[in-house]
Amino acid sequence: MNYLLFGPPGAGKGTHASKLVDTLEITHIATGDIFRAEVDLGSPLGKKVSDYLNRGALVPDEIVNEVLKKWVNKIDSAHGFILDGYPRTIEQAKALEKIAKIDAIIQLVVPDWIIIERLSNRRICRNCGAIYNIKYFPKPKVDSKCDKCGAETYQRQDDKPEVITERLKVYEKQTQPIIDYYETRGVKFVRVESTRVDDPIEAVFQKILDGLKKAKLL
Repeated sequence: MNYLLFGPPGAGKGTHASKLVDTLEITHIATGDIFRAEVDLGSPLGKKVSDYLNRGALVPDEIVNEVLKKWVNKIDSAHGFILDGYPRTIEQAKALEKIAKIDAIIQLVVPDWIIIERLSNRRICRNCGAIYNIKYFPKPKVDSKCDKCGAETYQRQDDKPEVITERLKVYEKQTQPIIDYYETRGVKFVRVESTRVDDPIEAVFQKILDGLKKAKLL
């Protein structure tokens, strides 16, 4: 099975993608990760990507699609993938149809107020990158100190409430047309809603599995 994963920043896409990879034995494809991998390989394609990234410019659709196609073609057809961070435009969605068949979309539906509450209280270790939350789990044992390495924790600029609000507006504007597109194409949706800031990860993940079973995708 091939899945797309949609959800606003702070919805837990990375966490749930990792758990789906382990549970379903599929491959996680995140566009940011495959860009970095292609650059590290030093391939002609990676050099094109690097040129845009170094200039702080968006990588054009034709190059994004080419990188994605290369990595999708590496996947054993007996397995599948979960794609995170793509497509971001209708044009990319149409290009994806020529690369692989999408069996379902997993959509994490989280109210804006929960996202703002979660992210605005997030802190990150400057040294090892460990993530904490000053109000919810996992809390650091000592304020502003990382439990793992003792380094200082900090708040990212884009985790401030006013910035999060703008990020959510961009996400909604960018994503809703793509959701509408797939709905008109008859693609199955598994929608999982969060109603609490501190929804347990395992409980949300179980909802995803239950939704996939109900849609006869497992």
